[in-house]
Amino acid sequence: MDLYDVMRSTFAAREFTDEPLPDDVLYCIFDNARFAPSGGNRQGAHVTVVRDLDTRRRIAELSAPAARRYWAQQSAGESPWNPLHPNTIPQDVVDNTEFPHQFLAPLINGAVVLVISVDLGVVAALDQDLDRVGLACGASVYPLVWNILLAARNEGFGGTITTMAIPREPQLRELLGIPETHAVAAVVPLGKPVRQLTKLRRQLVVDFVTRERFDGATFSG
Repeated sequence: MDLYDVMRSTFAAREFTDEPLPDDVLYCIFDNARFAPSGGNRQGAHVTVVRDLDTRRRIAELSAPAARRYWAQQSAGESPWNPLHPNTIPQDVVDNTEFPHQFLAPLINGAVVLVISVDLGVVAALDQDLDRVGLACGASVYPLVWNILLAARNEGFGGTITTMAIPREPQLRELLGIPETHAVAAVVPLGKPVRQLTKLRRQLVVDFVTRERFDGATFSG
């Protein structure tokens, strides 16, 4: 596929057929995705390939508490898990919230689940002393995650980046043998999408790009 076609048609796939994703195709995806950049070329990312259904069910179970809070907050008009707008929903309400099945179904119905972590011993967290949630470490792992999704699209497969399991990182570490020096960055179910979207709704360039300053003139071609 043409690179721009891949970029314009790689969507968050959450519904999959029962078609398997063979190891040789998955290897091809990794073999191309591995050329993603990382800070200092330290390449501290690790991908754990999970096919076992019982393990994937456990990952879904670990993701459920975050999904409940997400849906409870969204239903109340709050911005879920937002660092600037704290949760005001009582815990007992969160605990009894039913959330949509599709939140966790991809972890069960996908052909494979990838748990992607990054070695904190090799990242450069330049924002660690700022009074906000840290983001800079993501530069060492998320380019690889996105490359995996682009490569999957090129091979006729798809998936999505999920993070609902991350609040239960200690349990996830124990489940998969992830060392304490690694942070879980994403859980990515992959499979054959039920349908392939070709028209994605995204902001126009003029909606989020400015010249010289954040409040500068709109950038247009």
